[in-house]
Amino acid sequence: MSPPDGDIAVFLHCLQAVCGELLANEAELSALDRAIGDGDHGANLCRAAHALLEAADDLSSLPLPKALERAGMLVVTSVGGASGPLYGTMLMALGRAWPQDATAGAVADVLEQAMEAVGRRGRSTVGEKTMLDVLVPAARAFRESVASGSLGAALQAMVDAADSGLAATRPMRATKGRAAYVGERSIGHLDPGAASARLCLRAVARVLCESGSKELRS
Repeated sequence: MSPPDGDIAVFLHCLQAVCGELLANEAELSALDRAIGDGDHGANLCRAAHALLEAADDLSSLPLPKALERAGMLVVTSVGGASGPLYGTMLMALGRAWPQDATAGAVADVLEQAMEAVGRRGRSTVGEKTMLDVLVPAARAFRESVASGSLGAALQAMVDAADSGLAATRPMRATKGRAAYVGERSIGHLDPGAASARLCLRAVARVLCESGSKELRS
């Protein structure tokens, strides 16, 4: 098989980086989840990572929108708990709405649409101690920064917002998912879904910066 070209190659690099981060941080993510949930968040996402890595060759033969949708379906079917459907929904929403002309501004629009899809699927919003507390402000920061600065600056703004969003979950009381059952005892702990979302965004930003972001024009 010949090597993939263009945007699909960048996607595969992002996918490999994200999966590497999830595999490397399985223990930490599960420890966060044990404090307020079932303790299986890290293991669940590792199953997704293995499934995606095994499918990388098949994904490389697809156009980027189809590869995103296929990756989303793999995540949904390979992961238990809430994280599989939510991350899968995000990837499928990205694929369905991916712009033909992938300027940074157009991608910013698609990112926000994908975060809205995650919110609808999880019936959640920012402030409820979920991955949305990282994803939504990160997407917003990317949009706001890319409109007035370079793509590199927008990616850094996205990462900074993800870091802040994760930290903001510590004092929150969980109202969604398994964490909602522990009530006040969820206060003082970072949300594991927000933690994994931050890892994913940082991995993607790193790859795009290292690649020179040639496939995502300002």
